[in-house]
Amino acid sequence: MSIEWVNLAIEGLRAWGHEKGVEVDVDEVRLLCDYASDYLEVDELGDFRAGTFEELLLEIYPRKVIAPPESAPETVAAARTLVEFLLDTGEIGIKSAARMRTTIDAIEPEMPRALADTTKFGMAKSIFSAIGADSLDLADGGADPARDSLDEAAGEGFDRPGYAPLPPVRLASPQEVARAVREVPLLQDAHRVAAWMADEGRTTTVRRTLRVKDARELTEHGVGRPALAWRLALDLGLARLEGTAVFAGEGLLPLGSLPDDEVLTLWTGTVDFLVEAPTGVTGVEVVDEEIYSIHDLLYRLQAPVPLEAIRDYLEEVADDRPVDQLERAFHDLAHAGTVQYDDDGLTLTAHGLWGLRARYEAMGVSAPIAADLAEGDASGLIAGLITDGLPTEVAERDIVAWLSRRTPEAAAAELLVAVAGAPAEVRGIAVTIVDRLGEEAAGVVRAKLGDAELRPHAIHWLSARGLDAPAMTQDEVLWLSVDMLALALPAAEADPEGFAENIAVSGPPAHLIDDMWQVDHPDVVEVLELLGNTLPDKAAAKAARKAAFKARSRGIR
Repeated sequence: MSIEWVNLAIEGLRAWGHEKGVEVDVDEVRLLCDYASDYLEVDELGDFRAGTFEELLLEIYPRKVIAPPESAPETVAAARTLVEFLLDTGEIGIKSAARMRTTIDAIEPEMPRALADTTKFGMAKSIFSAIGADSLDLADGGADPARDSLDEAAGEGFDRPGYAPLPPVRLASPQEVARAVREVPLLQDAHRVAAWMADEGRTTTVRRTLRVKDARELTEHGVGRPALAWRLALDLGLARLEGTAVFAGEGLLPLGSLPDDEVLTLWTGTVDFLVEAPTGVTGVEVVDEEIYSIHDLLYRLQAPVPLEAIRDYLEEVADDRPVDQLERAFHDLAHAGTVQYDDDGLTLTAHGLWGLRARYEAMGVSAPIAADLAEGDASGLIAGLITDGLPTEVAERDIVAWLSRRTPEAAAAELLVAVAGAPAEVRGIAVTIVDRLGEEAAGVVRAKLGDAELRPHAIHWLSARGLDAPAMTQDEVLWLSVDMLALALPAAEADPEGFAENIAVSGPPAHLIDDMWQVDHPDVVEVLELLGNTLPDKAAAKAARKAAFKARSRGIR
């Protein structure tokens, strides 16, 4: 954005308003000029056209500005004031002013609907419109304009549902990210297009787009999406324009010659461009409208999402529009570098994950980095699995990596020592990891037969492998059942419906539940209450509630 011309324009507007006795909403007009400069290539007041107002008020504002629909009249009034200022100062002629007034008159009834249309929201607006104020992580503890705007909007009735915090992510090293970014086809194409246009002395259209013949020739030279690559080149400063003449930008250097930090800066700009571009990235309308939502979903899951799952989501938001050509759209996204698309579905690339996290951080959203649990000891591994909120696939990779660095005997010994006297959740995670180990760990496991809390688990482990083991007593069977159910308590609180479905298939039988109240386990009451509230079998649920009452009566807590 050219701040200088906007500042000069606002100074002139103030003076004009004072001279004419016109009340001017300076802040709103400044916002119009700022966004026109940022997104519509308006570099001076004379660049405003009737279409500029249409794009600003019906496309850019709904994407960027956190404002309730009822605020639309204020913005429309500011636009009308700007038109009169442009006319009075000779920046536009009478006919242009008339076209602008007609356009704004047509926009007036449409703008409230556009502001309320969540499908138009850009990433920043969606997050700050949805996130709770307490979730914003402010580094300096000072005032936050985004939060202030959010609170003002909420005070005026703006809908602000809860927004789930971002999960911790595991990032590749900056060197690995930079190396991958240098191979991103779209970024390479942006450099090629910028260099070719400048070297060949080509010109753009008056709208600063590629001419058809140039786009065709670039395609013949192997550029996959010339128009998109050109828009990216302009956005990154790889090319600059003087009128319609194209010149190489200061940043136009071979990717291979740039240091890693400059490559990462280019990549951050590329990700911003892709998720916030006011024009299409893939050419498939519904995908382009939901492009930031798709990226956000992939960031949160950190696992491949099948094509059909994304199709189902897009059909929900498509308002009866066709949802087709998804494979082509996702291949185009893969060309852009943020995602990879294969038989398993769509997932973020390592550099896509890095770039999206940088985007969140720039927006002031807490985007934690997950510690590498494979680097720590058993206690660190278990604690991280419990507290870090890692997606399943990330947690699985950590467990596999941690085990790969130890012999089965060493892994079992470290895990079982780490959980001595620990709560059921900690113990349960340790024994489920030990359960992955082969017979090489038998000696270590057998040594725990003398530990009252680990003995039932050790007997089960040995028996499951056909190894010599003592018979488990009825009390030990009951204790083991309660201990393993206690492991599921946090998951049951987070997803009671999912727990109910699982327990319906694999829950303990009623006759076992009847006797659970006798178990001397610290979590027995909570486990029985959970079963009483979730078991679909009425008889089993009733047995659990009765057993919970008996356990409470015994004072077992």
